[in-house]
Amino acid sequence: MNWQAIALSLKLAVCVAAILLAAGLPIAYWVTFSRWRWKFLIEAIVALPIVLPPTVLGYYILMGLGPRHAGGRIWQALFGHTLPFTFAGLLVASVLYSLPFAVQPFSAGFEAVDRRLIEASWTLGASRLETFFRVILPLSAAGAVTGVVLSFAHTIGEFGVVLMVGGNIPGVTRTVSIDIYDQVQAANYDAANRTALILLLFSFVVLAVIYGTNRRALSIWRRP
Repeated sequence: MNWQAIALSLKLAVCVAAILLAAGLPIAYWVTFSRWRWKFLIEAIVALPIVLPPTVLGYYILMGLGPRHAGGRIWQALFGHTLPFTFAGLLVASVLYSLPFAVQPFSAGFEAVDRRLIEASWTLGASRLETFFRVILPLSAAGAVTGVVLSFAHTIGEFGVVLMVGGNIPGVTRTVSIDIYDQVQAANYDAANRTALILLLFSFVVLAVIYGTNRRALSIWRRP
């Protein structure tokens, strides 16, 4: 069992979930409540990683973070090294890859909030920020939990984007999914099976948490 790869995957997943919680909530709020005519274009961009092959997305992220493009050159000038094949590069790629798995549940939770309650909050003099934290977010807690858990779990199991952007550097970018691939390539099927079984159990627990949370939230909402 490669505990180093497991620890790295957990670290990456926690960082991605935290970043997407902070960045995904404002994006989901804008997508849900904006009246801009062309907002469907932003929705399509956010959802793109769901349908785009991971290798294709990883390739474009790799090129975008490299020294041939402005973002990569600026990072290299500031920190003295490029982003690809580092944990920071892996973090950027994972955030982009898991973005729709956070934003879409957040947005679904916001859409389920009764608009009359929001308007009542505004009528009572609450600002949009106060309304968000006192009304919208508490009533969409199930969607927020689902988005955080899904983004965490999705990061744990990702393979293509991680391999394209981070490579396979032990202790730096070798995640648990890449470790399973390496074990299979080396015909260490027992080790691969043990690690894969852990991911299988973890995935089951994640789904149980999501469904259990949503059902509990609905039962609380329906109480007289």
